Amino acid sequence: MNPLVAPEAFARDARTALSVNVNKIALLRNSRHLDVPNVLALSRIALLAGAQGITVHPRPDERHIRARDVHELAALLRQWPHVEYNIEGNPTHNLMQFVREVRPQQCTLVPDSAEQFTSDHGWDLPADSERLRPLVAEARALGVRVSLFIDPLPQAMVHAAALGADRVELYTEAYARAHGTPQQAAVLARYAAAAQAAQAAGLGVNAGHDLNRDNLADFLRAVPGVLEVSIGHALIADALELGLERTVREYQRCIQSAQPAGAR
Repeated sequence: MNPLVAPEAFARDARTALSVNVNKIALLRNSRHLDVPNVLALSRIALLAGAQGITVHPRPDERHIRARDVHELAALLRQWPHVEYNIEGNPTHNLMQFVREVRPQQCTLVPDSAEQFTSDHGWDLPADSERLRPLVAEARALGVRVSLFIDPLPQAMVHAAALGADRVELYTEAYARAHGTPQQAAVLARYAAAAQAAQAAGLGVNAGHDLNRDNLADFLRAVPGVLEVSIGHALIADALELGLERTVREYQRCIQSAQPAGAR
């Protein structure tokens, strides 16, 4: 089995892996004609602090992550063989070229429009299946694990598996909005059911969007078996207050606190 696709090739322990999305670092940098803050240097700090992955979402207009960043981060991560590089984006825009050139450990296919402010929905399966099928097949042929960004819909998981995807990334904005409200338990039950359906279909489960230090542990306690969370906006915002190294460690503490007592 190809080690770039096999989940066990990157197994570190039973904990959920933290992948730091560095888009917002690039967005701040792009506000001036300087290389400050430096995406590469701060990614290195995140890794030294214990992040198990780096995520980028390059948009066609390069509003934050630029093509140069994608390739420079790929070179950096070759020095960290146990760290995962996750490149996400719309495979009908610029994502697939990066997948072909860089061959990251994982690509996350997201159905966003070119002008969209941020991702706000998952793939519509099976309606989107036929246009996704050759793109999933191409990425996997290159040795790249494929994750599909998807809403918490249990019935969609068999269709994701039929496409040949390795994982799904549960879009967690609905959970983040419900956190701390009377709706929290019901919304979490939807995510747990979706994760269980994905796992029953043979898929690994990732999660991301609006997860933060307040809501992350509750999510992981309710939705067992999440392999990876990708967190950017909240984590970088926290880093402005706490510093990036401490912030990464705080998120790792949130993840650790969600583990069953015997697994800590």
